[in-house]
Amino acid sequence: MVREGPLDDEERAELDRLLGSVGEPLEALDLSALDGFLCGVLLQPQRVPEARWLPYVIDLEARPAPAGFDLATLHALVLRRHAELDRTIEARRWFDPWVFELEPDPLEPSPGPSDSVLPWVAGFAAAMDLFPALMAMSDPALGEPLAVLYAVFDPEDLEDADDLLALIETLEPPSDLGEAVEDLVCSVLRLADVARPRRQAGHAARRRPPPRRR
Repeated sequence: MVREGPLDDEERAELDRLLGSVGEPLEALDLSALDGFLCGVLLQPQRVPEARWLPYVIDLEARPAPAGFDLATLHALVLRRHAELDRTIEARRWFDPWVFELEPDPLEPSPGPSDSVLPWVAGFAAAMDLFPALMAMSDPALGEPLAVLYAVFDPEDLEDADDLLALIETLEPPSDLGEAVEDLVCSVLRLADVARPRRQAGHAARRRPPPRRR
C-alpha cells in the first residue's frame, strides 16, 4: 500500500540514503538541494509535469539510473515531499525546509547561516535553470525574494544579473540559521504570490516581513 502525507524521520533518512547511493558518474541532488529544487519546480507559473522534472533528481543531466537501483521507492518518497510542499505553498503556510546546520571544520573558517542554506538554494537555482518560466516573468515583485535567495551565492557567479546584484547589496544578511530559514520560506511564499496567485476570494496570503535592509 502506498503511503501518503509528509515523510517521517525514517522515510527521510531512507530518501537520503537512496540519493547518496546513486553514485558517480551521475550527479544526484542531496536531500537539501532536492528540497530547494522541488520548491523551484512548484513555483513555475505553469505546472511542470512529473515526467519532466523527476529525471533530474538522480542526475542533473537526466541520465538513467544505474541498473538495479530502487528508483520506484525513491520516486514515491520524492513525490510525497513534492505533494506536501505543493499543498503548503498553495495555502501560503509555513513549512520546514530541509536545511541542516553545517558541522564546523577545524581547518576551515566557521560556517555561517548562509553556508547552511546554500545547498537548498543551489537546488532551487538548478530548477530555475532547467525551467526558466518564473525567471522570465517581468513582475517587479519577483526581484526582492529572488535577491534574498541568491544572496548566498558569490557575486562573481551572478555577474550577468546586474539588477539582482543591486538588490542583494541592499540586504542585511541573516544573523543566525533561524533567520536564514525564515528568509527561505518567506521568499518562497512571496514568489508564489506572483507565480501562483490565490484565486479564492477571502483567502489572502498572510503578511510576511520585508527583507532586512542594510
